Amino acid sequence: MPIPTYDRFIEPLLRFLALNPDGISAREAHDYAASALGLSDEDRLQRLPSGLQPIYKNRAGWAHDRLKRAGLSSSPRRGFWQLTPAGTVFVNTHPAPFDSALVERLATDFMGVRLRAVDGRTTNVPSGDAPASGTSIAALASPDDRLGQALDEMRQAAARDLLELLSKVSPAYFETIVLDLLHRLGYGASRADLQRVGGSGDGGIDGVIALDRLGLEKVYVQAKRWQNNVGRPELQAFYGALAGQKAKKGVFITTSAYTVQALDFARSVEGMVLIDGERLADLMIDCELGVTSRTFKVPKIDSDYFDEEDG
Repeated sequence: MPIPTYDRFIEPLLRFLALNPDGISAREAHDYAASALGLSDEDRLQRLPSGLQPIYKNRAGWAHDRLKRAGLSSSPRRGFWQLTPAGTVFVNTHPAPFDSALVERLATDFMGVRLRAVDGRTTNVPSGDAPASGTSIAALASPDDRLGQALDEMRQAAARDLLELLSKVSPAYFETIVLDLLHRLGYGASRADLQRVGGSGDGGIDGVIALDRLGLEKVYVQAKRWQNNVGRPELQAFYGALAGQKAKKGVFITTSAYTVQALDFARSVEGMVLIDGERLADLMIDCELGVTSRTFKVPKIDSDYFDEEDG
C-alpha cells in the first residue's frame, strides 16, 4: 500500500507515547505507528530516493518533529522520545480520534509558515490518503519527500530531453552512443573492445563487444533510433543474425518501445536483452553519459558528536 504522509503518523505516535509515560525508543515508536497504520513488511522495506532510510521511519520522524515543535513531545536523549506534560494533557483532553482540522493544525501550524509547493500548486506525493481538509498534499510532504519529488522531476525532465536529443542524432552516431553506454556499464576491458560495425549489409548487427581481451566471448548489439515500436519481426531478424554469428548473447536497444509480441519472443529465447527508450535514458543518467550532475550538501545533525558519554 502507499505509505501515508507524515501527518497520518502524528496521532498513533501520540497515543503510543501516552501509553509509555516514561518514554520509549524511537525505533519502537516507528514500528508501533507503522503497525497502527497497517503497513506490511513489504511497505516497511520501501526506502527514500536516497536509499538512506526506510520511508515510514522518515515520516514518523518528521511527525515527531512536528509534535516537538508543538510542545507535546521531546527527545530527552538520542533515539528516545517522551511526551511533555503538555502532551499528556493534550492526549487526555482529546480521547476520540483526531479530526482532520486538528491533524492539520498539528502538522503545519507550529512551523511558523505553511509549507507549500514552490509554484503554489498541489503536487503528488506517494500516498493513497487525502490530506486534511484545506491542506495541499505538498504541505504534508516531509522535506525529504519534497527533495525526492524535486529530484524525480528533474530526472524525468532530463530523460525526456535525452530521448529528444537521441531522436535527432544520426543512426551512426546513435550506435556510437550505445557502445559508449555499454562500456560505461562495464562491458569490454577498454573502449577499443567495443566496435561499431553498422552499415549496409551489417546483417542486423550494429556493434560487437569483446568481453575478454582475446575476443573469445562476444556480445552483439543492434541499435534502433526509431519512433515506432519495435515488433517481433525485427527481433526475429536480430536473432537470426546472432545465429549466423554463432553468438549466444545479444542486446537490442531502441529509443522507442517494444510490442507485446516482441517481448514475448525475447522471453522465449535465451541470451537476448532488450532496452527500450525509457531504460536507455535512465542508464545514460545513471552512468552520466551526455549528462552532468550537481552535488548538493544536505545538512544532517551528527548526534554522536554531541554524546558526551562517548567523548
